Amino acid sequence: MSYILVTPARNEENNLPKLIQSVVEQTIKPLVWVIVDDGSTDNSHSIIRNAQKIHKWIYSIRLKEGPRDLGKHVYHVYNIGFNIAINYCTIHNISFDYIGNIDADMILETEFFEKLIKEFEKNLRVGIASGSVYSNISNKLFLEENREDLPMGSLRLWRKECFEETGGYLISYSSDSVSNVLAKLKGWETRSFEGIRAVQTRRTSSAEGLWNGYKYHGKSCYFRNYHPLFVLAKGIKLTFEKPNYTGIAYLYGYLCAAIKRMDKIDDKEVGDYYYHQKYKEVVEYYKNKLRKK
Repeated sequence: MSYILVTPARNEENNLPKLIQSVVEQTIKPLVWVIVDDGSTDNSHSIIRNAQKIHKWIYSIRLKEGPRDLGKHVYHVYNIGFNIAINYCTIHNISFDYIGNIDADMILETEFFEKLIKEFEKNLRVGIASGSVYSNISNKLFLEENREDLPMGSLRLWRKECFEETGGYLISYSSDSVSNVLAKLKGWETRSFEGIRAVQTRRTSSAEGLWNGYKYHGKSCYFRNYHPLFVLAKGIKLTFEKPNYTGIAYLYGYLCAAIKRMDKIDDKEVGDYYYHQKYKEVVEYYKNKLRKK
């Protein structure tokens, strides 16, 4: 029941102390936790360094300040962290069963990773899994809507074998989503468990503002080769949710990518899956949801 962990952080001085405390208090702590400081200009680096001095299993690396965006850069930062963590374990003969990531704005229940690993052990075909995420908005907790077969990208574990079989952490738009598809194509199951809880201090896709966040998601859907009708349906659905402009931002991002003829994902099998299978997954999900009512 051992795991290693990676966190990217940039200007997260308000969130890092809570995250670090919640990981330190885990009933099963990571063997190695690499926190990648992505060129912070606030007090984040000092917070990470102080934690490293106290807890010998915490390691940090500081990158030069780069662009903060929701594109490939953040996944590049993640990839650096994973490579460092894995190489450290190789050099020091540290054996681990799972590898995970967690965003800097998360606060975990004390048994988060213990509960998650137990779910892996119940089903040896689960390759990627996450808990559920609640957003703290105006001191009220709201559950982030998510399908039970889609692990959250902001905090998850891979079974080591699944991570290796799917090529590790890819530098791509929406790498978390692409990794889910790759796992399914390799015969692994992916899960999100509602009873295993974490709280994020800001809403998903809001670090750079909701408009930019949903615009990025639209752009990413074009890159991943989503069917245009699926994108249209999702955009319309978002316009009926608050704030209503997220649907417009999502469709705008997709259209901008289409007009510019942005390059699409170069893995044909993954691209075909998004185009032909994704909408079927969603339809089946809502069918099952209606049956349970």
